[in-house]
Amino acid sequence: MKAAWRAQAILADPVDEWARIETETGDAANLLTYVVLLALIPAVFSFTGACVVGTIVPGVGAVRAPIVDGLFGAVFGYVMTCATVLLLAIVINAVAPRFGGRRDFDSAFKLAVYSYTPVWLAGISLLAPGLRFLGLIGFYGAYILWRGLPRLMKSRAGRVPAYAAVIVAGACALTIITAAAQHALFGSAGI
Repeated sequence: MKAAWRAQAILADPVDEWARIETETGDAANLLTYVVLLALIPAVFSFTGACVVGTIVPGVGAVRAPIVDGLFGAVFGYVMTCATVLLLAIVINAVAPRFGGRRDFDSAFKLAVYSYTPVWLAGISLLAPGLRFLGLIGFYGAYILWRGLPRLMKSRAGRVPAYAAVIVAGACALTIITAAAQHALFGSAGI
């Protein structure tokens, strides 16, 4: 499967993989397939964690979310994750000139999609409440983004740290807003 190979390659050696990605023509279908497949990981694991595994509440025992709430929460999270990647691509493209880069939406979309890989894979941690701290692994995406910005957006080396920080801050803000909305709408099934 090409998505699994790409995910492994971008995690193992982002520098070499960005060089390969830079030469690829902008095939939106491949990128969208990658997003559709990897965005399923946190959706499936959050649903399973909320509805099947549940949370242990002292004095009560295991508390599980209703299946319908869990399903709607997972679908909402899935859609919002896909939307977040698109919004990040728009931001990466829009602010590129401020950091000495060039505007190129195809490259910005590649950056957003592939840099989000660790966040999606960290979604496995949503299976059980005791594993949620592993979600911090998603911050490896900041390093992947940082390595890809000069190659794909042609930003100047001295401006890359600030450029990456702006994008990571935006990604964190979007993730927090999405999680809060998901929790407000679907309760414990939304996390």
